[in-house]
Amino acid sequence: MEVAVFDTYVKKKEGGYLHFDIIVNKATSFEHVLKYGNTYLQSKKTEGLSLSHKNCRFCHITETIPRWEVQIKQQGYYIHELEGC
Repeated sequence: MEVAVFDTYVKKKEGGYLHFDIIVNKATSFEHVLKYGNTYLQSKKTEGLSLSHKNCRFCHITETIPRWEVQIKQQGYYIHELEGC
């Protein structure tokens, strides 16, 4: 399965950034990518933070790995936490 990787940076209120990738099936709409990112932010209890087209950008297409594929099939996306998460 080929997946699209979206590089995401969200500025935290206390300073610094949440940096994570949103990984989805390559046919997923950008609106869904933003929805998935906002769902992730809510799960992290980050009140007042939201995702928009300004802080989420398409990065590249790649082959999936088993860990991502399982979660993408279950919930539509996989979050790869990078910094500040």
